[in-house]
Amino acid sequence: MIEFKGAEATIEVIQLYNQKVIVKTRNEKKYRIKSLDEKLRSFRTKREARIILKLNNSNVNSPKILALGKYTIMMSFVEGVLMRDLPENEEFMKPIGNEVKKMHLSGVVHGDLTPANIIIKNNTPFIIDFGLAEVTNNLEEKAIDLLLFKRSVSKKSFEIFLSSYIEKNPEGKKVIDKLKEVELRGRYNVRTLT
Repeated sequence: MIEFKGAEATIEVIQLYNQKVIVKTRNEKKYRIKSLDEKLRSFRTKREARIILKLNNSNVNSPKILALGKYTIMMSFVEGVLMRDLPENEEFMKPIGNEVKKMHLSGVVHGDLTPANIIIKNNTPFIIDFGLAEVTNNLEEKAIDLLLFKRSVSKKSFEIFLSSYIEKNPEGKKVIDKLKEVELRGRYNVRTLT
């Protein structure tokens, strides 16, 4: 068993019937009132599972839900390498743009769209970790997803990503316009890579 402990959840990789699976358990927060903590952890676990199921139904490359508990999600293990651990490769950008487009068109924003949450498996990108994701069609939230990704890759890579994202995307231009608007705001402008 392999275990990773984050601020919000513990991730375990276990063997189940000779197959690796992920078990994500939301961590108890001792500083919160117990009843509130239980409600929040249960709500966030269910929300994340619903989002992953929505993505599964929209054919977005993401883990598959296998089981759901009160604070736990069991999902398929995606065997591959985190994009952040690979040298930047422009060949990945087009398929990543396509997956993000499918995710956004399904009404889901990731909330933490960076190379740390993309696994490359046989040159195919899989988006993971939907703990901060939301179901929304808000253009600004989608633009912020793109901004996070833009900040974490080279300008050329982002351009390739963007060309795939807007291709046959009925809302692509609106999201890009919103991205430009968000970047012009003071608090984002200082931190935006150009």
